Order: sequence, then C-alpha cells, then structure tokens
Amino acid sequence: MIRNVLTIAGSDPSGGAGIQADLKAFSARGCYGMAAITALTAQNTTGVSAVVPLDPGFVAEQIRMVFADVRVDAVKIGMIANVGIASAVAEALKAYRGIPVVLDPVMIAKGGASLLDPDAVAALTEDLLPLATLLTPNLPEAAALLGDPEAFDRRIMESQAIRLTALGPRAVLLKGGHLAGPESPDVLVADGQVTWFEAERILTRNTHGTGCSLSSALAAELAKGLEPQEAVRVAKAWLAEAVRRSDALTVGSGHGPVHHFHALWPAPAQT
Repeated sequence: MIRNVLTIAGSDPSGGAGIQADLKAFSARGCYGMAAITALTAQNTTGVSAVVPLDPGFVAEQIRMVFADVRVDAVKIGMIANVGIASAVAEALKAYRGIPVVLDPVMIAKGGASLLDPDAVAALTEDLLPLATLLTPNLPEAAALLGDPEAFDRRIMESQAIRLTALGPRAVLLKGGHLAGPESPDVLVADGQVTWFEAERILTRNTHGTGCSLSSALAAELAKGLEPQEAVRVAKAWLAEAVRRSDALTVGSGHGPVHHFHALWPAPAQT
C-alpha cells in the first residue's frame, strides 16, 4: 500500500525548499504527497525577499479538508511563520495523535532571512513540540528553542538534544551541519538512547532545502512503519546521495537545490 503524507509548510516558488521540496521528497521515497500551505514566500536560490503568512483559519481548514477525505499516514510540519498559525496547526492535529509527526522548526532561511516571528517561538515550543514524533532542528534552531548559545561541539549537541526531548517530542534529531570541520554528524535521542550518525561533509553550494527534504524523507519512512532510528538511517543515506548528485542540476546562481530524483533521472551525458 502506498502511504499518504501531508506537509504543512510554506511555499518556495524556486522549487528547492518548502512544500515543493517536501512533495518531491515524498515522491522520491515512494509516498503520495499532500500539502497545506502556511505562507507564501518570494525567494530563489540567492535569498528571500518577501513572506506573506496565510490566515490561520484557512490553514486549519486546509488540514481539516485533507483529513476529512484522505487517510493520512504521517505529517511533516515545516514553516509556521507566526503565533496564530502555530496555534491553528496544533489545534487541527490534536485529534490525530496516533499519526507520526515530523516537526522541522524552520526559523531562518539559507540566506539569513527570518521565517518565524520571534513571539512564535514560544507557541511552537508549547503547542507543537508535544505533538512531534520526531523534532529535526539544526544547531541555530536548537539554540533558539532552548534559549542557549549555539552548540559548537558534540558534547553540547548531545546535551541540547536530550534537553529538547524534555519539551515533549518523542525523539530529537539534532543536525550538526553547522559544526566546523570536515564531518557533519547528527545525533538522535529516542527512547532514552543516544545514537550518532556520522557523515562526511559534501563540498557543494547546492544545499538549498536540505532540512526540508530530510524531514520530509523522515516523515515518509515513518509513514511506512519504520522506527525513528531506522528512518534516520534510510533518509540520511538518500539525502546524502541527493546532495552528492546535485551538480547534475543547473538551478539558479546561489545555493542550488538537492537532486531529489537522483535514483530516477539518469546522469546527463558528458560533452
């Protein structure tokens, strides 16, 4: 049976991040994707120029209509934008606590633009974190959620990941891509166990939408019934190859997107 996965996130018209990346990731991982849009953005591979949040009631109605008609096997939550939307999403999902939820706390765009109102951090923490099966922050996002300085080594990463689980999510995958050095390790805290996932840093500018794509791949794997540890292993392997093969694409002049369909599209012929 093909699983159905719903993303609740913002739109990226350039196609590399947001709901566009989420839908590509769902499809690449063999799932049927659906989307409830929280915000419109004007952006490309070089940055974000404008953000227009949608009405919270309309966001909730999108979610309601999907659940009223379609079996939802997992949910991915990305860009929330403001307090009203955070509260509306939390309220809309409360009746479906048995469904896996991956929460990617999108706060800052690749180019540095803020994607979450400062007063919405508390709402995200109080209303949405307790609904999450898996929380997937990067180092700046984890620091913002905890009110801490950003982690700069593995010891602090592990400590912050453990502390984040105390805020309600069943599991936390803290991504170490912002660490200095040739390695890009992630740490998973799930069911009281700490697991490190080692990864070599891939030297490429094409990293637009990596967080969106990873969290969506994780939602797809949880929808298939995998436990968090195995879902992380599978999703990270897929994303690593998507980043490694991203140079096959020629999209934009800034941080290009990853190659979601690297397993389906043949490599272009060398000329």
